[in-house]
Amino acid sequence: MKFWISKIRPHFFGIAVLGFTSCAVGPNYQKPTVDVPPNWRWKKAEPQEAQSKGEWWKFFRDEKLDALEEEALKNNQDLKASFARVDESRAKARVSASDFFPELHLDPAFQRQRTSANAPIPFPIKVPSITQNSFSVPFDLSYEVDLWGRVRRSFESARDQAQATNADQLNLLLSITADVARDYFSLRETDLELEILRQDEAYRGEALDLQEKRLKAGLTSQLDISRAKNELFLVRGDLSQAKARRSELEANLAVLCGQTASSFKVSEYPLKGTPPSIPVGLPSSLLERRPDVAFAERTLAARNAEIGVAYAAFFPSVHLTGQAGMLSAEASDLFSWESRVWSFGPSVSLPLFSNGRNLATLKEARAAYEEAVAHYRQQVLIAFADVEQSLAQVQFYREQENALESAQQESASVVDLIQQKYKTGTGSYFEVITAQRDLGLRYSASIRLIKALGGSW
Repeated sequence: MKFWISKIRPHFFGIAVLGFTSCAVGPNYQKPTVDVPPNWRWKKAEPQEAQSKGEWWKFFRDEKLDALEEEALKNNQDLKASFARVDESRAKARVSASDFFPELHLDPAFQRQRTSANAPIPFPIKVPSITQNSFSVPFDLSYEVDLWGRVRRSFESARDQAQATNADQLNLLLSITADVARDYFSLRETDLELEILRQDEAYRGEALDLQEKRLKAGLTSQLDISRAKNELFLVRGDLSQAKARRSELEANLAVLCGQTASSFKVSEYPLKGTPPSIPVGLPSSLLERRPDVAFAERTLAARNAEIGVAYAAFFPSVHLTGQAGMLSAEASDLFSWESRVWSFGPSVSLPLFSNGRNLATLKEARAAYEEAVAHYRQQVLIAFADVEQSLAQVQFYREQENALESAQQESASVVDLIQQKYKTGTGSYFEVITAQRDLGLRYSASIRLIKALGGSW
């Protein structure tokens, strides 16, 4: 996305008439380098945050997720606030761009006045009182000649800051859609856990009934009954915790989708299937899509331009002012040629003493730039680390899942065997949950990788 303000060029009055705006004090912007290991698999990022991220969540082929994402894009309040911030920053850039052009005002006025017959005068002559009218239609013009680039640097700063705000909005957009997907799949993973816990509750109930029958037959003791009840109560406690966790995830989704938690419901749907395959050998240019890197880079450019603004304060400023229009004592003569008036002249303001203010402002601008440089380099390194870590997690969970599949092939179905152990009261539902939970971890790792890469590939 390119802002309309990027098309504005400072070549109106100053360049056309005086040619003064070609000079701009302060450093021209150059992107700082980022030191990375020579064997790094990814190249340095070039901001391309405006490149379409696509509806990446549709790779999961889940209609309910698609509906939640659409709801979040439409109703999320943080996202609405970010759109307003973008509009605000663009408006500020337009305000700054207006300084390239002269200001012209029309100030028509009418005045009727009476002079005093006793007004003090430097010579002893009696001056009678008079009453007169004054009609005027003046055009007032003012323009700052951008000798040292103050206006240009101010505009550069405002433009770059507007682009940074836009990148920040895109970063929030990516974070919200990723949070919706992550919470949604965590909810479905919890639904799977609830399904397992309910099955285990039923098995533990059957085991308790069996132990009670054996007690009546004299084949067991009261201790076994107590153990069976304890197992059943523990499962019910875990079931309550899972329900609470699901309620919390559902409330999080409600906030992300801009709805009240009491009116927002997601039906239970245990997690099945596998997440989409993301190629490990992704091109390094995908890192350029990350809006957080673009935000840091555009903020850095804005801080660099502010150094030029601070430099310009040490030099004289030149303003051109003029007035032209009509002035008459009678309304009927106001627009006659003889009623014309005009004036024109430059004014120069030279900073002689500011008690160190200008120097302190320049030091402040330089320090802010150095801070932005460090933040930009840090953000690029974080981007590298996020991708590498996410790739490692995806690979790890894939290998773990392959190992589980191999184990299942060797021993028929591990889950079925464990569930059979429930019926005899010798197994633990934790074994089933552990065997099933890796699927949810793979979904979370895939979402994190997509977010690390700045969107879909």
